[in-house]
Amino acid sequence: MSQKRILITGAAGFLGSHLCDRFIKEGYYVIAMDNLITGDMMNIEHLSSNPNFEFIHHDVTKFIDIKGDLDYILHFASPASPIDYLKIPIQTLKVGSLGTHNCLGLALAKGARMIIASTSEVYGDPHVHPQTEDYWGNVNPVGPRGVYDEAKRFQEAITMGYHTYHGLETRIVRIFNTYGPRMRLNDGRVLPAFIGQALRGEDLTVFGDGSQTRSFCYVDDLVEGIYRLLLSDEAQPVNIGNPDEITISQFAEEIIKLTGTTQKVIYKDLPVDDPTQRQPNIDRARSILDWEPKVSRAEGLKITYEYFKSLSPEELAKEEHKDFTKYIH
Repeated sequence: MSQKRILITGAAGFLGSHLCDRFIKEGYYVIAMDNLITGDMMNIEHLSSNPNFEFIHHDVTKFIDIKGDLDYILHFASPASPIDYLKIPIQTLKVGSLGTHNCLGLALAKGARMIIASTSEVYGDPHVHPQTEDYWGNVNPVGPRGVYDEAKRFQEAITMGYHTYHGLETRIVRIFNTYGPRMRLNDGRVLPAFIGQALRGEDLTVFGDGSQTRSFCYVDDLVEGIYRLLLSDEAQPVNIGNPDEITISQFAEEIIKLTGTTQKVIYKDLPVDDPTQRQPNIDRARSILDWEPKVSRAEGLKITYEYFKSLSPEELAKEEHKDFTKYIH
């Protein structure tokens, strides 16, 4: 049987790089694509000499040309943290719309199956709790977060359009909060923010009163869910996340305990349209994919903390992650 070939967009990002690792481990030939607007070559440099891996520096919002056969496409290219998409709103919208359109066109031309990285953000600030896949969401299309939420909602719509109209094999994964090694320390998300502050000896910043909830899934569990969904026959969206819900205040206390820091928690105003609750209902993933998360938060946080501790003092001190000016046109 010939080796399966897979294209992974956003491959130098947090999730993309872990997916590269997994598919290489499973014996696939991996074509990694990234324009490095938020990704980092450091995340995939360990694969550079692997004969089953190649990297293409390319912006997926422009035409994608891949030589040879292609069996699968994983579209994981997108800024994914509020800081990013507030700074590069147009690029965020384009990668979810034009980028998805280009990937779908490529999948159609190659006869490939495609999975898109959707998000719990399609539910917005939910009125239903926990969130099931049949909930339509509560999203502000013109709020500051709308560029990400609506890009992902459109991405789902066009993907389903290609599935129903062209008969293309498509899969939609709705990813909830995920963490683990290779997360960007300063991407504005709560987990790396807390750990970074603790390692730098700063107070932990909680936005709002800390009563808002999140559910954190360790990256290896998420990758397993994505892998199973891609190889399943399920075309409807599937939530993949960890239902173990925690308030941000409780989470801050867990980080303080984990890191042994003596810092205190300080409270600031909540950003606009920040969801008050996030918890996946994973009944569909359990029944269709026989999947559920295995790594406890305590275990996953320990691994993630060790990763962040291994960063150089320069990396720890970095306040700004990226200069986006050359990407804005």
